[in-house]
Amino acid sequence: MFEVTPVAAFDDNYIWVVHDDRHAVAVDPGDAAALIGFLDSRQLDLLAVLITHHHGDHTGGITQLRQRYDCPIYGPDNPRIRGISHIVREGDKLDFAELDLGLTVIATPGHTLDHISYVGDGYLFCGDTVFGCGCGKLFEGTPAMMAASLDKILALPDATRLCCAHEYTLDNIAFAKTIDGDNPDLLSREASDRALRMQHRPTLPSTLKTEKATNPFLRFHHPSMRPHAARYLGRQAVDDAEIFGAIRALKDHYDG
Repeated sequence: MFEVTPVAAFDDNYIWVVHDDRHAVAVDPGDAAALIGFLDSRQLDLLAVLITHHHGDHTGGITQLRQRYDCPIYGPDNPRIRGISHIVREGDKLDFAELDLGLTVIATPGHTLDHISYVGDGYLFCGDTVFGCGCGKLFEGTPAMMAASLDKILALPDATRLCCAHEYTLDNIAFAKTIDGDNPDLLSREASDRALRMQHRPTLPSTLKTEKATNPFLRFHHPSMRPHAARYLGRQAVDDAEIFGAIRALKDHYDG
């Protein structure tokens, strides 16, 4: 039976490692040294690396890891990512028999155009598409594109554990309270996640059920989000994707 461990890197990144007592698969290793330290401490052999998108804090360790472990590097079709050995696209399936792990690729553009996520065995490795109580900035995609990606995630089972790539949860909760401050689930989450951080523990993975209840970027279909979008837009939103876009814009201008 495998475990899933977040390995801290840089200021707030997580490199997610799926492992047993012999083998490992790593997701978004921007910092090779952090991952190598974890693998060496557990005496683990790296079977593969999974990349979600081209940003350097997710891809920076590829070259060193590939040289050290001679393992396949799976990732999106983007020539800006050097070192990808296996290009994957939506619907592709990856099977790591050593870990009894099966993953399916889903396209989740929005944060970037090349963004993909990996889902299987109750876990979603979602890179910068979803964060604890948040979502990634739209550096390349449109609100409609990101809303469609989030709808794919919303269709997964509620028990799915979301392995997000950054520890942004408390900051995201602070913003969420400005538009959903009467939400008891959000207030309860703030207390529990703050307690975790006080103990220097990660707030992740969270569950899709928790995100549906507390994350405004996954609640853009909820009627309570419509008035906030209307205030930002100066009119009623024409559809749910525009509501999402307004909430994302509100977060972009939030300076709390």
